[in-house]
Amino acid sequence: MIRDTDVIQHIQDLCNKRGWTSYRLSKESGIPMSTLSNMTLRTTIPSIPTLQKICDAFGITLSDFFADEINEMHLTKQQIQLLKNYGQLNSEERRLATAYILGLLKQL
Repeated sequence: MIRDTDVIQHIQDLCNKRGWTSYRLSKESGIPMSTLSNMTLRTTIPSIPTLQKICDAFGITLSDFFADEINEMHLTKQQIQLLKNYGQLNSEERRLATAYILGLLKQL
């Protein structure tokens, strides 16, 4: 379980994991850069609505954000649908879908 004092660090870790800058997080979440800067510099804990916007940008739920392990993560409806669709693909289609996703990630 993430403690209050770890929230800012966890946001930074999630950005680092994705290769995102604060600017990218600002654009993806719709949160002004000044708000993100205040959170980082002053270690101000974000409000629940702000944290929800951050989680939405990362494609995770609030529950996922506070989970200890990835195994504890709850999938969003969109993620569940994506997995169902992926499950309907044959092996060649899965290989192509994976290659496409990896290509998209390299572009970011």
